[in-house]
Amino acid sequence: MTCLPRAGFAALTAALLACGTAAPPARAQLLLSANDNKITLENGALKVLREPQPDTLSILDLSVSPPALRAEIPVPASAIGPPSSVAVTPNEKLALVTANQRPDPAEPGKLLPGNTMAVIDLTATPPRIAATLPTGSAPAGVSINRAGTLALVANRAEGSVSVYRIAGGQVTPAGKVDIGPVGSEVSDVAFTPDGRFALVTRYGDHMLNLLQIEGDKVTKLDREITAGVRPYGVTVAPDGRWAAVANIGRGTGDADTVSLIDLTREPFRVVDTISVGQTPEGIAASPDGRHLAVTVMNGSNKRPGSPFHGPGLVRMLRVENGRMALVSKAQVGAWAQGAAFSPDGRMLFVGNMLDKDLSAFRVAEDGQLTEAGPRIKIAGASAALAVASRPPR
Repeated sequence: MTCLPRAGFAALTAALLACGTAAPPARAQLLLSANDNKITLENGALKVLREPQPDTLSILDLSVSPPALRAEIPVPASAIGPPSSVAVTPNEKLALVTANQRPDPAEPGKLLPGNTMAVIDLTATPPRIAATLPTGSAPAGVSINRAGTLALVANRAEGSVSVYRIAGGQVTPAGKVDIGPVGSEVSDVAFTPDGRFALVTRYGDHMLNLLQIEGDKVTKLDREITAGVRPYGVTVAPDGRWAAVANIGRGTGDADTVSLIDLTREPFRVVDTISVGQTPEGIAASPDGRHLAVTVMNGSNKRPGSPFHGPGLVRMLRVENGRMALVSKAQVGAWAQGAAFSPDGRMLFVGNMLDKDLSAFRVAEDGQLTEAGPRIKIAGASAALAVASRPPR
């Protein structure tokens, strides 16, 4: 269960630590939710809370049914940026959480760009912040390679990507790569499974860049990939054959898109784009590489009286022979953010910001979705979800 205290910061911190007295079991198939408690929506408008509860990290064990909430601890997080601000090492010993925004200590109710990333020791009892590392301005998406030796962070207010080495249970800064001007709004980054490349989204000027990786040397290549309007979240299939990017659009009520990128031949290129509805936010490739899950705000973040208001959705797409096709959809909570598959691909989870819970669905072989019981309550507004990267199922 989720422990939710009624008092202030100290009481919540103590209660969260009490909730997390048991360390996650070894190879537990963890699902992590980074939760932002600083902001909410009121009548479709973003509101910054003057006295927010601390942000949190929820740690769930997917090796049991129903999934068990193992721990919740205070960790700085942010819903600003794509819902990929948390990542887990393949051995599930460490997690990384970026904080795109932080409270202004001089002016309650105001946010400032963040510049830190928390390193979480998932083997501790309870899990704890082992280090806080510097990033660029407004860190957003974070990705860890499949070898568990390198991490990349997209710095949204700086036009750069930060590089980190991972070794011996330690994470250390290893430089920074300039991507574009500040206005490019570098938002997300994702490794290819072989660790040789990474894709970087540029929300501000509607393209993706490609990074080449040799050891811990990261170089920006000249290749610019054109996707849709405001490419945001990006995911890569576990077999490395394709990537997909959520083109979040302008939020004007018009249908937005997802683009498919062929990674089987160089130079990488967009080969298909499909409409999915208003504001695709979270995006996740299935473990077998056959399907793609996309959370779609569908106007759920707009005021109730808006002609564009609607329920939040998650849509499942089939990916085959360089083409995407819509195969199913299901209703989720308002202002839905991240999506994540269980390691076996049989479950899909969606983070619901306003409802402070997670939707869970069973995934059939053909991509049909069925609700898998009540939503999972967590101690905060789910801003991002992550599971450990593994070879294709």
